[in-house]
Amino acid sequence: MAKIPVNKEAICARIEEIGIIPAVRLSSAEDAQFAAEAVCSSGIPIVEVTMTVPGAAKIIRSLTVAAGPVGEVIAGAGSVFDVEMARRCLDAGARFLTTTGLDLSIVEFAAKKGVVVFPGVLTPTEVMAAWKSGADFVKIFPCSAVGGPAYLRALHPPFPQVRFIASGGVNQSTVADYISAGAVAVGIGRDLIHQDAIRKRERDWIRELSRRYVSIVKQTREERAAAQQ
Repeated sequence: MAKIPVNKEAICARIEEIGIIPAVRLSSAEDAQFAAEAVCSSGIPIVEVTMTVPGAAKIIRSLTVAAGPVGEVIAGAGSVFDVEMARRCLDAGARFLTTTGLDLSIVEFAAKKGVVVFPGVLTPTEVMAAWKSGADFVKIFPCSAVGGPAYLRALHPPFPQVRFIASGGVNQSTVADYISAGAVAVGIGRDLIHQDAIRKRERDWIRELSRRYVSIVKQTREERAAAQQ
């Protein structure tokens, strides 16, 4: 796997290219490390380690600096709660920050540091506030609970300049709909990193799901592009 540039523009481009952000939210550091390595060896060189994971910062650091394929990934921090936590994540080597809700101080901090950031929002008002504050992407979370693809499709026309990420309830049955609705990427947690796969240490299970999601995103984009011609 080739080295991934660490500058902000390259990371944004890579996130859009892959279109999938696996979110690791597990109850033990060992499980989280296994999940992250399994995902990153399957063709998705991006992983979000949520700060609810025990030892999350250490996992981010290991993914960022380790030699071999796992060391080539874009490792970021999820569920960042405040600026001090954001600072610790950057010290650990996080290449992007994402939040569950909208905290403009975190967005502004990341923008000043030149780090990719995508806050979680729900309303049009929050979309506007996040984008104006310097967000690189805007994450609609929890997307499935507020209308799913239909809600994203309604948001897209008045905000054509905003790069939306759909997160919360995205699965194999709906991922194509979110991409068709205008999401540049989707965040996926337990529907990609299945609890049984973690418990049984079934690396190939996670790899197969990763390949399926990559294929669905690619095919949907091709079909969407053809329809727009």
